[in-house]
Amino acid sequence: MVLPLVKLGTLILKTVSKPIASKIKQQAGLHPRFRQSIINMAQKNHQITTQMQRRIYGHATDVEIRPLNEEKAVQAAVDLIGELFVFTVAGIALIFEVQRSARSEARKEEIRKQELEAMKQRDDDLLREVESLKRKLEELEQLSKGRGLSGVFNFKHATAEAGNPTKTA
Repeated sequence: MVLPLVKLGTLILKTVSKPIASKIKQQAGLHPRFRQSIINMAQKNHQITTQMQRRIYGHATDVEIRPLNEEKAVQAAVDLIGELFVFTVAGIALIFEVQRSARSEARKEEIRKQELEAMKQRDDDLLREVESLKRKLEELEQLSKGRGLSGVFNFKHATAEAGNPTKTA
């Protein structure tokens, strides 16, 4: 019952985070000081990704990379911020799910350990009972050897006599 609700809650959280990311993207492009810092971030990101692509495809890497125009830089930066927000929310939900699963598994393991301990205890009890029955069987065998076959069938009589040695006929 809990697992489907947690998964549903995680899905709702991811779904709700997308409009929030969109609102963050919208506001990020409008704030003047933040706008300049995200433009710088977008330009640096553009340079790094372009250099990586050139290396991957085997093109010259010493060529000057043209910067993005201001609007493209803002759009790239706010897209990156929005994606980072959604990714962060998804990552937090994933960490929560893993921790919840680990706690659940630890509880199951503890229950298994308790069951194993109970089975060991039961095994020890049965072993003691078997040993006790073996001793009683040995006593019966010794009594039957001393009395013969009739001693086995008159077990009550034999134990009464063994308990009271003064009565001999």
